[in-house]
Amino acid sequence: MRKPPTPRNGKAEQPTARPLAAIRRLAHRVDAATPPDRDRAVDALRAFAVLGVVLGHWLVTALVADGGELHTSSPLQHLPWLAPVSWLFQTLAVFFLVGGHVATRSYATAQAQGTPYHRWLTARLSRLFTPVAALLILWTLATTALLLSGTDLTTVRTLAKLALSPLWFLVVFAALTAATPLVTRLNPLWPLAVVLHVDLLRFGLGAPPAVGWVNLAAGWLVPYTLGAAWTRGELDRPRAGWVLLVGGAAATAGLVVWAGYPASMVGVPGSTVSNLDPPTLAAVTFGLAQCGLALLLRERLREAMRRPLAWAAVAFVNLSVMTIFLWHQTAMMATTAMGLLLGRLPGLHTPPGGLTWIAARLLWLPAFALMLGVCWAAFHAYERGRPRTRSRVVRTQPSSDRAAPAGARHV
Repeated sequence: MRKPPTPRNGKAEQPTARPLAAIRRLAHRVDAATPPDRDRAVDALRAFAVLGVVLGHWLVTALVADGGELHTSSPLQHLPWLAPVSWLFQTLAVFFLVGGHVATRSYATAQAQGTPYHRWLTARLSRLFTPVAALLILWTLATTALLLSGTDLTTVRTLAKLALSPLWFLVVFAALTAATPLVTRLNPLWPLAVVLHVDLLRFGLGAPPAVGWVNLAAGWLVPYTLGAAWTRGELDRPRAGWVLLVGGAAATAGLVVWAGYPASMVGVPGSTVSNLDPPTLAAVTFGLAQCGLALLLRERLREAMRRPLAWAAVAFVNLSVMTIFLWHQTAMMATTAMGLLLGRLPGLHTPPGGLTWIAARLLWLPAFALMLGVCWAAFHAYERGRPRTRSRVVRTQPSSDRAAPAGARHV
């Protein structure tokens, strides 16, 4: 039997040291393969925004098994004092901030290179919608199979709605991406004013609730145009970040305390008003505070991303961003369905009515992550597609160097 090599200090290498050493070597190769002019803080903010949404959904979305049916519930519905949890994990504004910054910078580069608008737009939208095909095909087959097997219609509707809920984000993001040439120099105060007037019509003058859907575009246009202002260099000074953070936080607090807006920044089942569906003025001002904090953290993130291990983790999330976003709800539901084989499990199938449920749900998070890893292994190829261009997260390496990611794309 072959003995493991003995290091120079005479001590045998521990078995756990080998995979750790391999991870460190891979991280250093990813670090070395990253273009030196890449702003790693942008990728870090995108990764944190996506992971915040994923964790938020896993923590506040409950699938309750009740009499052979599955229906959605939320701990925020039963424990309203948990509303600050939504402040931590409702991070979509940061994603739109980064999206606006990256899109406007990309469009400026395309113009400088003489790339036509339609070609630029097609390339960007293909990165968004190519992975969707796999999700739609799988859930079309799953929904058909559930209906044919006699599954309760309420359960089928609940599962399909959760699985396809991420698609609304893609539609809005795609529309704003298509409008990038028009909003490149738009002042964020204009869409903010639209949101303000829509809410005045809805809540002050009794306009039909359908009017609120104007904010689906206007509300997310606010952080998107902030991203364009970032590209123009208007948000480089720390003062801009502090104004957004303090002003947005103060406005949100005032709207919640004195104007009656919900404290939760995500939708709560049974509530008459949701801050997110469609976005309200409180959700937008809260997003301004988040964007301000993100801008203030840029330098610290750049310093942190100089560490190869931290950067490798962020690069991995960015290379898999669409797979993670599209399949995280499916991973949670698959875990829930498999758990039903063992009975009605706490934190997975029980009503989220107390701290016991929260403790149990925290224990289920690794299982959700493991199932998401299975989904990633199965469907990440649809996100990558055929590598037509060099990766913009890391450089494409020769085929002989298989340790560094090659030909990957990111949103």
